[in-house]
Amino acid sequence: MTLLNAIIEVLNTVQKPLHVNQIYEEIKDRKLWHTTGKTPTATIGARLYSDIKNNGDTSQFVKVKPQVFAMREVYEADEQNLQNNTVDNENSDVDSVAEESTKPITTTSSMSFTDCAEKVLEEFGGKNPMHYKDITSKALEKGWLVTKGKTPEASMYAQVITEIKRRQSRGESPRFVQHGRGYVGLSQWQARGLSFQIQQYNEKVRKTLKKRLLSMNPKEFEELISQLLPEMGFVEVEVTKISGDGGIDVRGILVVGDVVRIKLAVQVKRWKNNVQAPVVQQVRGSLGVHEQGLIITTSDFSAGAIKDAAQSDKTPIALMNGEQLVLLLMEHEIGVQRLTPNLYEIDENTLNQNEQ
Repeated sequence: MTLLNAIIEVLNTVQKPLHVNQIYEEIKDRKLWHTTGKTPTATIGARLYSDIKNNGDTSQFVKVKPQVFAMREVYEADEQNLQNNTVDNENSDVDSVAEESTKPITTTSSMSFTDCAEKVLEEFGGKNPMHYKDITSKALEKGWLVTKGKTPEASMYAQVITEIKRRQSRGESPRFVQHGRGYVGLSQWQARGLSFQIQQYNEKVRKTLKKRLLSMNPKEFEELISQLLPEMGFVEVEVTKISGDGGIDVRGILVVGDVVRIKLAVQVKRWKNNVQAPVVQQVRGSLGVHEQGLIITTSDFSAGAIKDAAQSDKTPIALMNGEQLVLLLMEHEIGVQRLTPNLYEIDENTLNQNEQ
């Protein structure tokens, strides 16, 4: 039986979403598919991501949340039942904002939409929420916002909402607070109550997660990265052999907008000390034909490494430091689990799966 058919049989049988680890355990218990690969869960995840990316809404599968998948027909039927029992109270502005957020925003201003919103609220809000149309009007009037877009108000609201959701997904405190019906305020105006306590708690989780990353053995760390890469848009993720890989730990293809496909060779460094320029040079020398490089570390990069990676006359090497790595893991709920919309805790099952 092929891997795809094995996944279909499992998900059709359980009739509910499953994490890739659970899918693999079910496949293994039922003896539906066998592999000699070192990272079967990463293979399953990459296969599902690839099918969804290639087939879109016609794919048999749907991603419910990071690393969790279901059969589309079953999941959409359940969702429809839920929708029939709910009422959408959002006003019509949200629809235009959702549409606007998918369009490129053209601006010649040195300030972003969100920076303009913050400045307007600080100077004219008086610690009271303002409507996004009034924020935009004031930003344009003061000359802080310069844009060629035809709908700057919708663009402003879309950018503010996007920033709020992105920061919340990473366990960070947003700059802005939605007050309903298009009104926006600054989070700094709120008393340091539960929101502040959640922020402080999540900061502790981020520090704990980073410490746990440093305590993992190299193989576990590589496999954790192989789980993150598909969430970032990689397909065909493969952990290389321990020896003879020329310093490359993971290979994959980064798909951008379902159009651009970039072959990337990834080296992971579970280090406390900064990565130096010779490592960048080693990765560049290990690249295959038409490959670019990515170095992911739990530490940071020296000035020399950053300069070497950015040389315009050489193959690009992207750099991801420990802080960026932790934020991405939290955003995609890998190594942590979301208790509430903004509260996280360490996920022992994910981090200890290779010790069992």
